[in-house]
Amino acid sequence: MQAVSRQWRLATHPDGLIKPGDFRWHEEPLRELRDGEVLVRVEYLSLDPTNRIWANGQESYLPPVAIGEVMRGIGTGVIEASRNASWAVGTRVSGRLGWQSHVISDGRDIAALPAGVEPTLQLGLLGHIGITAYFALLDLGRPQPGETVVVTGAAGAVGSLAGQIAKLHGCRVVGIAGSAAKCRWITEDLGFDAAINYKTEDVAQALEQTCPKGIDVDFENVGGPILDAILGRANLHARIVICGLIAQYNARGPVPGPTNFDKILIQRLRVEGFMLMDYRQRSAEAVAALREWHAAGKLKFRLDVVEGLENAPVAVNKLFDGSNAGKLVVKL
Repeated sequence: MQAVSRQWRLATHPDGLIKPGDFRWHEEPLRELRDGEVLVRVEYLSLDPTNRIWANGQESYLPPVAIGEVMRGIGTGVIEASRNASWAVGTRVSGRLGWQSHVISDGRDIAALPAGVEPTLQLGLLGHIGITAYFALLDLGRPQPGETVVVTGAAGAVGSLAGQIAKLHGCRVVGIAGSAAKCRWITEDLGFDAAINYKTEDVAQALEQTCPKGIDVDFENVGGPILDAILGRANLHARIVICGLIAQYNARGPVPGPTNFDKILIQRLRVEGFMLMDYRQRSAEAVAALREWHAAGKLKFRLDVVEGLENAPVAVNKLFDGSNAGKLVVKL
C-alpha cells in the first residue's frame, strides 16, 4: 500500500486560544522519492509556546506559517526510505518536521540523533529546550554564587531546567508556577529554594518574602503583571532575561507595557531577549554539560505525553492554561 501522510494544516490565524477549527486535517499519498531525498516517519512532536507565534500570521524571528501550509513544529522521527547516500534507513533524526505523520526531506533540514539518545530526551533535555535553558541563563543571566534568581513558568520545560542550572551555580532560586502541585514539584524534587503560586498568592508580596535581598536575575518566560512585580523587586544591575512572554501570545490587540518600566532606568537593569538561533554554533557546548549533569543525577526533567497527532490542536493549549506538567510532546 502507498504510504499516506496525515497532516494538520493551518486553516486560519487563531484569535485568542487555539481552537480545533484553526487547523484542517489533511491526508495525502506520499509521492515517490527523488534522488537526494529521504522519507521520515515522525515519532514524536514537540509542542511549544512558539507554535502560537508561528500561527499568528505576523513576521517574527521566522516567517509565519501561511494558510494552507502544514503547521510548523519540531519533532523526531526515523528514516523509512532513502535515496540520499548520506542517510541510511533506520537512522533517527530531529528537525522541523511539522505537524504530520510523514515528511519528505532533502536531508539538509534534519540532524541525526546522537547514539543512545532517546527521542524524548532530544526533545526535552538535549534539544532546543535544554540548550535554551543553558545559554539564556548562563550567557545572558550570568548568575553568580549567592545571587537570587527568579524563574517564571518554573514548572515548564525550559523554566524547570533553568532553575536547576541556577542551583548548580550556587544561587538561591525562587520559582513562580500555577498550582500547588507544581510548586511542590519544583521545591521538593528539583531543589528550588522557594515557590510562588501566582494563581493563589499576591506575587509582589510573595517576592518580598521569598527574595528578602532582592532579585539579581529574572529568567522570564511569562511577562505581563508577573514581570511587573519582578521589576519592582530587582536589585541594582539585575539581569532580566526575556526567554518567553507566554502571557501575551493569545492577546487580542496591543499589550500594555510594564508599569514598573522606570525601574530599568533607576536600577540600571539589563534587559535582553534570547533566541536559540543565535547559539546554533555553540549547541555542542550546552549538550555536553547537560548530559554530564543528567548522568550524575543533578538535572531532572519531566515529560507530559499526549497520544495521537489528531490531538495536537487541543493539546497545545495546555501550555497556555497551565495544565501541562513538564515538556509537552505528542506521541504519534
